[in-house]
Parts: sequence; C-alpha cells; structure tokens
Amino acid sequence: MNPVGQPRENTISGLFGRRKAVIGVIHSWPLPGAPRYRGASMAEITDYALSEARAYAAGGVDGLIVENHGDIPFLKPDAIGPETAAAMAVMADAVRREVGLPVGINVLANGALTALAVAKAAGAVFIRVNQWSNAYVANEGIVEGPAATALRYRRNLAADEVRIFADVHVKHGAHAITGDRSIEELARDNEFFDADVAIATGQRTGDAATPDEIATIKAATTLPVVVGSGVNAQNIGDIFSVADGVIVASSLKVDGVWWNAVDPARVETFMAAVERAR
Repeated sequence: MNPVGQPRENTISGLFGRRKAVIGVIHSWPLPGAPRYRGASMAEITDYALSEARAYAAGGVDGLIVENHGDIPFLKPDAIGPETAAAMAVMADAVRREVGLPVGINVLANGALTALAVAKAAGAVFIRVNQWSNAYVANEGIVEGPAATALRYRRNLAADEVRIFADVHVKHGAHAITGDRSIEELARDNEFFDADVAIATGQRTGDAATPDEIATIKAATTLPVVVGSGVNAQNIGDIFSVADGVIVASSLKVDGVWWNAVDPARVETFMAAVERAR
C-alpha cells in the first residue's frame, strides 16, 4: 500500500494514553432552538450531561464525546445556529471540568466548523465529523465533506491540537455519490485530507459495523481505526482484535436505548469485557 500522507503520531495513544480506547457518548437533551426543546434551562441540560459523564467515568471509560443528539431533525451544517454552539460549549466545558477525561465534540449534522469552535471554547481535544472528505445523500439532503474549509478554520482558531475523527462510510445516508469508489479509497481520502482517526460504522445509530468493513478500513489506512456504532460486551473482543478504539453509547444505556440514561451496571459489564479483550 503506497502511503497517502506523512507518518504521524498515533492519535488514540496520544490522547487517551492507551492503544485500545473506549469513548462514551453523551447524548444531550434537546438544546435551545431545536424542535424538541421544551424550555429546560442550561443548568438542567448541563446537569443531565454531568450525570451521564460521571456514570461513564465511574465505569472506567477513557474519554467522552458530547453530542447534540436531541436536536432531531438535524440541520445541514450551514444552518446550525450560534445558539447550538453556545449551549454545547457551556455543556462540554462543564463535562471536561467535572471528570477530567479527554472530551470530543460532535455537532449534528456534520457541523465540523461549529464543532471546532465549541472544542476551542470548551477545551475539547477532538471532534467527530461524519463526512469529512467526500459527499453523500443524508436525511438532511446532500452533505459535502468540509475538510478544506474546516482545516483552514482550525488554523485560524489556533486550534491545531484539536484532532479530527472522521467516519469512512457514514451512517444515516446513501452513498450514491461515491458509489463507484471502494471503502478502501474512501478511507484513504480521509487520511489524504489530514484526518487523524478513521471511524467504521453501521447503517444507523446502534447498528454494528461489519467485521469485513472494519478489517477493510484498517488495511487501507495507516490511521488508527475506531468503531463508532453497534459496540457491546458481546462483540468487543472481536472488534478489539482489529480496531484501536470504540465509540459506544446505546448498549450502555438503560434498556439499550440511546435516549435513556447511562446504566452503570451495563457500563460495568462492558468494561469488564473490555479489560479481557485488551
């Protein structure tokens, strides 16, 4: 495999101090301006995020992502308002201060520039971008990869320390635009456009990435590979035999449902399986 980018530090070990990292997701309540927002104060919204963060941290996860998953239906990136950035910065900064873990930001849908602004304000160390270097047809419409603009914006913010975790074959969308290109090529595109971590996912929230897709992405890029959906105590051993980390939420929630609170017992069971797999 010919290289597509210069060698760089392993971002997973650099951020989390280990090569097999577990990152828990805080699915926030609906934020001001979202259709499902019902007037909760920022104190109430933040308190819920802190309770989730504490539950994850007590169970031993290595990092967290703060995500505006309650803002359904999601806006396209250019329509995301300053109210979302402001709310997420307040929430993420509180989470970081509370638990002291590395924190990332995911602003849906595909709000890379907003996520970078939030990360800079809140002291977060990475962002997740579901489509980084190509384009796809999503629930929100046609979404284009923001890599060129986002990297320039990151430089303007003096935020080069904020790492880019980029999905390779993004969920919640069709890939007709890139249907003539292989997953290998899509993975290498992300590396060529200076992403720091490649993410393998399933088709929707909680849907598992296939072992073949994980292995294909791992073989195609020199970047660390993280599995970003469908991770649970039953498959973590197989996933960690290939991948460098996981992003997990649904299987650690009450009844395994993403909009419920984190279940400490599920976290304990999952992390016990993680330790065996490591």
